[in-house]
Amino acid sequence: MQVYRITLAKFADSLQASGRSARWNGNQVRVIYAASSQSLSCLENVVHRTSLGLNQNFRLLSINIPDNLKISTIKLSDLKPDWLAYEELPYTQNIGNNWIQKNETAVLRVPSAIIAQEYNYLLNPNHPDFSEVKLLGNESFIFDSRIKS
Repeated sequence: MQVYRITLAKFADSLQASGRSARWNGNQVRVIYAASSQSLSCLENVVHRTSLGLNQNFRLLSINIPDNLKISTIKLSDLKPDWLAYEELPYTQNIGNNWIQKNETAVLRVPSAIIAQEYNYLLNPNHPDFSEVKLLGNESFIFDSRIKS
């Protein structure tokens, strides 16, 4: 399965986790976020950046997750109805932190907070199977100037 990640060019040569907190991980918990499509990856970036932030040098990473790799899944039905609310970040971060701590799989499939019918894929760089996840390449990515204009 191929997934996608948009990142600043300076981070595009390898799969790196910053350790900064996000929806599915707390601070200092290293997770790499990817999306099921290029367009979802774009949207996931846009919601977190200002219009000026979209003018930086970005790259689109193509990542291969082998089909035989075990993937844990969080379904919408597994989550509280208000999981999207900002106040519920500790709830979703706890789910991701527990997944990292258990270290049972290298990949966790989670619903997108932007498009509930689509999925993001969290990659655990500490799991032994992570070595099977491959960065296929990267290419320049320019956000359309009409976004957040």
